[in-house]
Amino acid sequence: MADAGAGPLGFRMAVNRDRQRELYGAPLGDRVRRLTSALGISQSRLARTLGISPAMLSQLVSARRVKIGDPTVLARLLMLDQRCHGVRIRPEPRAVDALLAEVARARWQWNAPRVPAPRDPQGPGSGTAAAALRGIAEPARLAAAAAALGPGFPELAEVLRQAANRPGA
Repeated sequence: MADAGAGPLGFRMAVNRDRQRELYGAPLGDRVRRLTSALGISQSRLARTLGISPAMLSQLVSARRVKIGDPTVLARLLMLDQRCHGVRIRPEPRAVDALLAEVARARWQWNAPRVPAPRDPQGPGSGTAAAALRGIAEPARLAAAAAALGPGFPELAEVLRQAANRPGA
């Protein structure tokens, strides 16, 4: 069991952290700190992105509460956690903004089929790599990919940023 603080509240919070570890693979405080650090954002901004009140997120982080009750909030948290997994260098603010906007728009659907990304009207073979990328992914996803690839593959990240910044070009 996680180390308990003094008294019954500390013990209860340690039990809650263990329960979060069972449910989510790690205490929510650890996940939230990893995300806020990787993206350079406040816990309050993360809460707004997820669609939860800052007070509720704070209670989850401190293990005063155990579960995320809204499946959409959980889906957004998992989506953001997946996108930020392995990010070693903080993405540019513009890429962070695009990623957070995309996550905030995400809706949880039970067994809903995936809708294909909008296609470039000129088709993927319209001449440039950026045009081809626009044909297979939305601008926010391209920006998120650029943020993830930037540290290791700056030239690929630049093409992704170009595609994300000129969706109609």
